[in-house]
Amino acid sequence: MRTPKPAAGGKLRLIPLVAATYFMVSGGPYGLEELVRDSGYEIALAILLLTPLIWSLPTALMVGELAAAIPCEGGFYIWVRRAMGPFWGFQEAWLSLTASVFDMAAYPTVFVMYLGRIWAPAKEGHNGVIIAALVIFACMFWNLFGAKAVGDGSVLLGALLLSPFVLITIFALFRHTDLSASTGSATSTHPDLLAGIIVAMWNYMGWDNASTVAEEVENPQRTYPRVMMITLAAIVISYAIPVFAVSRTHVQPSYWATGAWADIGAMIVAPWLGLMLVMAAMISAFGSLNSLTMSLSRLPAALSEDGYAPALFRRKLANGAPWAAIAACGLAWTAVLGLSFDRMLMLDILLYGASLVLEFIALVLLRIREPELVRPFRIPGGLAGAICAGVGPTALLMVALIRNHNEQMGNISALTVGLIIMAAGVGFYFIAAWRRQHAPGPVAGDVS
Repeated sequence: MRTPKPAAGGKLRLIPLVAATYFMVSGGPYGLEELVRDSGYEIALAILLLTPLIWSLPTALMVGELAAAIPCEGGFYIWVRRAMGPFWGFQEAWLSLTASVFDMAAYPTVFVMYLGRIWAPAKEGHNGVIIAALVIFACMFWNLFGAKAVGDGSVLLGALLLSPFVLITIFALFRHTDLSASTGSATSTHPDLLAGIIVAMWNYMGWDNASTVAEEVENPQRTYPRVMMITLAAIVISYAIPVFAVSRTHVQPSYWATGAWADIGAMIVAPWLGLMLVMAAMISAFGSLNSLTMSLSRLPAALSEDGYAPALFRRKLANGAPWAAIAACGLAWTAVLGLSFDRMLMLDILLYGASLVLEFIALVLLRIREPELVRPFRIPGGLAGAICAGVGPTALLMVALIRNHNEQMGNISALTVGLIIMAAGVGFYFIAAWRRQHAPGPVAGDVS
């Protein structure tokens, strides 16, 4: 069993971990445009306020309990491995890492898309791929300075990201601007409630990513539960209040599309705020990529400690940064730049959802098998409370899968791609287990 090891150079404290978690889960109100356009303001706001109660709060409570009770590098991988054995632990890490290949390539692509609005050559020829690769390398380099550097930087990036939304909120609420005429005629909206909920789920998922750096967090037993609750409140507020404020200006819901925040900011205030919102979108993409690099790079390191990944990934700098794992993850994400991953919502929900269900099962099994485990924070309600915590998220995942099971990735359904990826995880586990068994000498982190 692992025991937490101190990282040289200082540890992540409360506010930096809150900021890093904010970027892992949210990255600001960008991504809500389709929700407003397809649902209208009233239903969009209702979804933004109610979805976290069913989806995010139970997940945050689960992460708070398990991260505080088992504060080890690898986080959710360790929880599932401890509760269900090495096979399921490997599947947990596999699902997260394979999903990251699709997710992480999207952030630098979004960065380039917004950069192109203020510097057109960014999207010409191969410039986009080159710039996206440089963004990934910048995050890799930043992460080499350790988790504390990423957390401290996230505080600054978060302030820069949210400041334009504070301004647009103030001007929209107190300037009494009516933009109904300049944003098109009112159209009757026939909201697709399930589609809106799925978009909200997308914008509220990723809480468990914060757990993988637990060894590098100051007083994780006390810090993690507080981080979950503070970050959840911050995300709900940063989503709902700006959308509500803009609704007071009567911008037509049909006007909302990807990039609409910048256009709306320019109309409500002035072009300079539109420019600030474009730059904030780039900060959002960079900050999310940077924080998730910190989180996901700990998974190969943890797998290596248990003998299920190359020993190279165990290598760390003095500050605790797993440099080889950071490099491997960054190169994998760079390799898929330029590929088209349209309509991947179903695939991401399938892979992430499967890993999340395993975590809720681990929560219940650990309650049963290790009742004496010290839990500084505990979901109330005993075993029944732990079981009930997973009901809402699991139900929403099932609804999302049923709703989007025909979503296509080229000529093949995203569901089929996801099932192939899951099956590959089973095969890779047995290959890794065979190599582990025949490895010379004892394996670090070996458990019976």
